[in-house]
Amino acid sequence: MKDAAAIESGASGLIAAAGASVSGEARLVKRARAGDVRAFEMLYRRHAGRIHATCRRLAGNAADAEELTQKAFLRAWESLPRFRGASRFGTWLHRIAVNVALSHLRRAVREAERLQSGGDDATGVAPDGDPGAGMDLERAIAALPDGAREVFVLHEVEGYGHGEIAALTGIAVGTSKAQLHRARSLLREALQS
Repeated sequence: MKDAAAIESGASGLIAAAGASVSGEARLVKRARAGDVRAFEMLYRRHAGRIHATCRRLAGNAADAEELTQKAFLRAWESLPRFRGASRFGTWLHRIAVNVALSHLRRAVREAERLQSGGDDATGVAPDGDPGAGMDLERAIAALPDGAREVFVLHEVEGYGHGEIAALTGIAVGTSKAQLHRARSLLREALQS
């Protein structure tokens, strides 16, 4: 009996601490929305590691991840007055980071296509000399339609479940599943050609 009471007391303490953390974050967001740079700096410190990891997985390299992390936080600062609080700040910020990273990937693909079609020295041959390997996974993902790419990255790269993706993006769970299936089919097709 004593152990059960101790566990219940410990669980209550954890729940209270989590609630205090969330309410503390809400206060920081409120202060940051009012222009308090120090409050936003504290939010940055809380979330920078997760945002950088997300950008690193999406960009594939540390240099781009650093730049994308900074862009995501800059966009968050600029968009803070429009943050409605319908989701947690971390979820909102993560969504901004994913959008920034996906935009970066789209620009990189467009630039590579422009260079290839412009008769530049870009040959489309992979570094190992295999011309068939020119269409790598990153390019194939970047070439996916927006909805399919978004669900694919969130599910396969970030590890979100379909319910979480639905809540994050505002689509139905069934739509998330259909978009993931579509993305996998298109990737399989692109990588086999």
